[in-house]
This record gives sequence, structure tokens and C-alpha cells, in this order.
Amino acid sequence: MRTSISLFSIISAVFLTLNAGNPVFEGWYADPEAVIYDDTYWIYPTYSQPYEKQVKMDAFSSKDLLHWTRHENIIDTTAVQWAEKCLWAPAALRHNGKYYLFFSANDVHPGETGGIGVAIADSPEGPYRDALGKPLINDNVNGAQPIDQFVFVDEDGSIYMYYGGWGHCNVVKLTDTLTELKPFEDGTFFKEITPEKYVEGPFMFKRGGKYYFMWSQGGWTGPDYCVAYAVADNPLGPFDSRGEILKRDEMIGTGAGHHSVIHIPGTDDYYIVYHRHPLGADDGNNRVTCIDRMYFDTEGNILPVKMTFDGVEPRTLSDLEKN
Repeated sequence: MRTSISLFSIISAVFLTLNAGNPVFEGWYADPEAVIYDDTYWIYPTYSQPYEKQVKMDAFSSKDLLHWTRHENIIDTTAVQWAEKCLWAPAALRHNGKYYLFFSANDVHPGETGGIGVAIADSPEGPYRDALGKPLINDNVNGAQPIDQFVFVDEDGSIYMYYGGWGHCNVVKLTDTLTELKPFEDGTFFKEITPEKYVEGPFMFKRGGKYYFMWSQGGWTGPDYCVAYAVADNPLGPFDSRGEILKRDEMIGTGAGHHSVIHIPGTDDYYIVYHRHPLGADDGNNRVTCIDRMYFDTEGNILPVKMTFDGVEPRTLSDLEKN
């Protein structure tokens, strides 16, 4: 007896096994900040070009991790009068009904104007407008260049911002307006929490009652850029370093780092969103955005991430509770 297979079945099987592929969208983009707003994934990356051309930011949205829509020029230097170049490493947050985009600008050095700014919009695709008319953090405190900020909201409502380049990492607290620093209980505003080998790109998330502090180490233009992490019982440490979990794969790509993490609400499913240099890339700015799964062992350690060309399977959020 001959078994017939309908065209619909074939197409359905192909669709069900179709992965997003890496990179997830075209173009040179780095430092991806990935967030979930309702039933949509958003990625806010750095426009990876020479410093003088980094005068704008684009965003990308997707319902399924497979099909991505580009939202061009959500903010640029015409909207931030104190910024001239080097719009870097956005951090995105929805708060009190508004959408906030933290960014760094000007590759600031001591005595110069630049550093970490904050912009606000009525929708996730912008346009974003400068909320302060000046940097939120301009000065180099504890040796940390004010770049690569990440905003973490703890379960008790406390809002922390981790940031810093040049091998130093600070944490500050933000007020509910997100436009001012809030003192710690001891009256100070900045605390250095730099782990060994830290370079830049901090990220924080909480799982199983533990705080996972992540960062990038190595040189961002080179092949050995990678991601490491540590664990603590509170957001200020002390942190127990656990080692590297994302690094070069000579068969896939090099310079993998400056990442963020997506956690699917109501599950224990995690994705790491990062940039890497494609094989054969001869320019440090040749960076592409990729997504791969991130897994844990039974003791809560992050397992080494396997970089892929396939990427991840489609995943919709419409059936999950809105966050």
C-alpha cells in the first residue's frame, strides 16, 4: 500500500523544523540588548561602524524569534545635543508606562562631555528623546569609563544600573524617575564590584534566588573576546566567579561577547543574545547579532554555550502571561 504525503504536511514539517539562523538579522550590529515587551521580542543594538559614524541607533522586533522587523533611527545625535559620536550599548526598560533607552556617547575621557545618557519614548520603537539634556553619568568614577550600562530591577523594586569600561565596573541605584542617582544606605552613590578579568559589558539576572552577574573580557576587536559570569546572594556581591561560558569557535565565529539574556516568562528557558565576528572578518567593526540557547546544570551553573549557525527554534509569546 502506497502512503501519500500531502503538500501541506511537507510544508508544515519544514516550518516546524525551521530555525531562525545566525545572525538573526542583516547588518553590522553589536552589543545587543534584548527585552520582552508583552508578546514581542525587541533587540536594541549598537550600530557597528567607525566611531564617527555611530550617530544613530536602530531597533528590531519579532513575534517569534524568526522574522525580524527593523525600526530605523529610533534615536540619533540630533536628538541628543551633547552627543557627537559613539552611540553605544543601549539598555532598554519599560517603566511607569514609558519606554526608556539608556545609552553611552562620545567615548568620553576625563575632562570631556559624554558618558551615560537616558532617553524616553511613548512606544518601544521610539522616537526617543533625551530626558536630561546632559549625561546622567559623565565622570570616570573608580576608573570606570561611563559606558555599557545595564539596568536591573530587583524583586523588591530597587533599580540598579551596572556599568563601566576600562576594566572597572560600578553599580549605582536609580530613583523611580530613572533620571537621578539614589544613594545607598551608607550615603554613597557608586560602588565598585569589578571581578577578575572584567573588561566591559555587564549584565545581571536573577534565577533560583541567586544573582547572576555577567560581563565581557578580552579585546572587543579581537578573536578572544568572551563572556564570563559570577554568582552572589545579593545584587552587590561578593560574587563567586564561575568562569567563561561563551567564547570563540573556529568553526563558527570569533570575538563572541557583549551580550544580554532573554528569559521566557513562566518557564526556565533562557536565550543568550550576543555579537560575534563572522569567520574571515578582517575589521573589528564587522560584528553580527546572534541568539543561542543557554542551559544550566542541576547546581545552577551556566553550561558552556554552543554557538551555532542554526540559531534557535521559533518561539511565540502570545500564549504567555503579559509582563
